[in-house]
Amino acid sequence: MLAQDSTANPTGHTEDAAPDQQTAVDKALVLLKSLAEHDREIGVSELARRTQLTKSTAFRLLGILQRNDVVERVGSRYRLGSRLFDLGTRAYGPTPLLLREQLLPYLADLYELTHETVHLAVLHDTEIVYVNKIQGHRPTRSPARIGARLPAYCTGVGKALLAFDHDAAELAIAEGLAARTEHTITEPDLLRAEFGRIRQDGLAYDREESAPGLACVAVPIMGAAGRPVAA
Repeated sequence: MLAQDSTANPTGHTEDAAPDQQTAVDKALVLLKSLAEHDREIGVSELARRTQLTKSTAFRLLGILQRNDVVERVGSRYRLGSRLFDLGTRAYGPTPLLLREQLLPYLADLYELTHETVHLAVLHDTEIVYVNKIQGHRPTRSPARIGARLPAYCTGVGKALLAFDHDAAELAIAEGLAARTEHTITEPDLLRAEFGRIRQDGLAYDREESAPGLACVAVPIMGAAGRPVAA
């Protein structure tokens, strides 16, 4: 259990008296987020500087996280622990993990036919979550990675799912269609027309709408109820 921290800072005031009133749990999460932002091990001094925590607070919390296997120590540096990977695979409930396992052979078949990068994604509110990926031979500058979330309205897989979910599509439109590139569809009526074409053709496209230079084609994967469960 992480108790509320009251470590004094050099000014003589306790950190609990800081304006943001961070708890120890807040600070532990800040440490984890900072570790996740870098693909290398980080020392406690650098972590404390990046998170604006005192070094003693950062060191104490890292010790707690290490004992719970969510942080690993490598020499005098730290990285995310193996327990986080196990927890991450269970994010969004059991369905994405089940779909990932059941549909992997079909992703592999599609990859063998095209040798292009293949993604599997599910809809989460108005965003899509990438639950599996097979990297193609050609490098792609894609924001998609396993676990990543992107707005559904500007991705091929996302549009393939929104086209068959009227409530989610209208919610996405109501939240605003921000332009990620100059090709992103930002007009509600144009996007609704796009959804109509997707329902008719069964195919969705991302024409450099989520990232410059990236084009995708997507198809919805229908479940037993005749509604898409993934794309």
